Amino acid sequence: MHIPDGYLGPITIIVTWLIMIPIWAMAGKKLNAELRSKQVPLLALAAAFSFVIMMFNLPVPGGSTGHAVGGAIIGIVLGPWAAVIAISVALVLQALMFGDGGITAIAANCLNMAVIMPFIAFYTYKFISRDSEITSSKRVTAAAIAGYVSLTLAALMTAFMFGIQPILHTNENGVPLYMPYSLNITMLTMGIEHIFGFSILEALVTALIFAYIQKTDSSILYEEVAASKTGKSERPAPA
Repeated sequence: MHIPDGYLGPITIIVTWLIMIPIWAMAGKKLNAELRSKQVPLLALAAAFSFVIMMFNLPVPGGSTGHAVGGAIIGIVLGPWAAVIAISVALVLQALMFGDGGITAIAANCLNMAVIMPFIAFYTYKFISRDSEITSSKRVTAAAIAGYVSLTLAALMTAFMFGIQPILHTNENGVPLYMPYSLNITMLTMGIEHIFGFSILEALVTALIFAYIQKTDSSILYEEVAASKTGKSERPAPA
């Protein structure tokens, strides 16, 4: 799902950078205000986890790749703003060290995987889990659905960015200058690959990691941290 250099025209590149710069700034402020000392090592671990899991990618017809991201579980555990930083760091390192994703497309890749994905995952998880106990199996289901939905929508946004390039940038003969495939091809291809493949993997990864955290130390979850600050813990009292 990484967008390489040369697939997006200058309009899309500039717009995504203009969107991401204030988001990165806001994420930094949020972290200073919300992140507990106990969570700082988890932020580094989250970035490393996302970096590693995204390296296992397979080519997707149309010029991109498909893979799990880990954005959903990071957004659920550390909060979406922390996920912005963790996943952005992973994406920047991948682009600079391995050429996995283009330098000019860093902002576009971060928008799709470090912003859209964790925010959608976090609020999908919250909507489904509602007021259920933190130890409830409903929370595991909510996390899995959040992983599935968030990666699918992030992939479709990537497909949208690809598909609008023939509309935005052509030469005098109408030949596309960047990504040559239209929206109906990019959306269909990326949609099928993720709906029936990579998004299922993301759901499984998210559910398994969430279930493990739920059983070992649910106090590190973002909702539990926020609740502890207000004095309203979601965890049931010990039996």
